[in-house]
Amino acid sequence: MSEKGIKTEKEKMLNEEYYDASGEELTKEREYAKDLCYDYNHTRPTEKEKLKNIIKKLFKSTGENYRINPPFFCDYGYNISIGENFYSNYNLIILDVCEVNIGNNVFIGPNVGIYTAGHPVNVKLRNDGLEFGKKIRIGNNVWIGGNVCILPGITIGDNVTIGVGSVVTKDIPSNVTAFGNPCKVHKKNKNE
Repeated sequence: MSEKGIKTEKEKMLNEEYYDASGEELTKEREYAKDLCYDYNHTRPTEKEKLKNIIKKLFKSTGENYRINPPFFCDYGYNISIGENFYSNYNLIILDVCEVNIGNNVFIGPNVGIYTAGHPVNVKLRNDGLEFGKKIRIGNNVWIGGNVCILPGITIGDNVTIGVGSVVTKDIPSNVTAFGNPCKVHKKNKNE
C-alpha cells in the first residue's frame, strides 16, 4: 500500500479488483515481459539453455523439465507457475494479470489462450480504462487441445482432457474429458 494507505493499481490487479493498467509501474513491467518474450521468440531452437534461462527470468516458477515452442506471449510473466514436464506447442498466449498455476505433466496444443484478464461489461467502467483479472488453476496430468480458450477465474482439475477448439467458461472437475463451446464434461476418464 502507498504511504496514505491507498492500494496501488498493481495491488488492485493482484487482488482481483478493478484497476487501471495504464500507470507507469504496470506499463514498465509489461514492457519488461514483452522484451523477454521477444528475446525468447527470436532465439534459435538449438540454443536450449538460453531459452530455459529466459523463461526462468520471466516466470514465477518452473519445474526442471519443460518446453515452450515459440512464439510465446504473456503480459507480466511473474504470475505464471508451471510444474514438471510442461509442454506447449506453438503460439501459447497467457494473459497473466493474476496468478496462473499449472501443475505437472500438462500438455498444451497450438494456439491456446489462457486469459486471467477481463474487461467490465459496464460501458462506463470499460471506457474509464478499468479492467480486472481472476486467477486460473490447471491441475496435474492435463491435456489441452489446440485452439482452446480458458477464461478468467477457471479451475481445471487433475487428469483432464480438454478437446480442440473448446471455450472453457466454467470450472472443469478432475478425471473427465470435456469439450465444446461452451466447454462441457462429456465423459469420466479411467486413469489407470
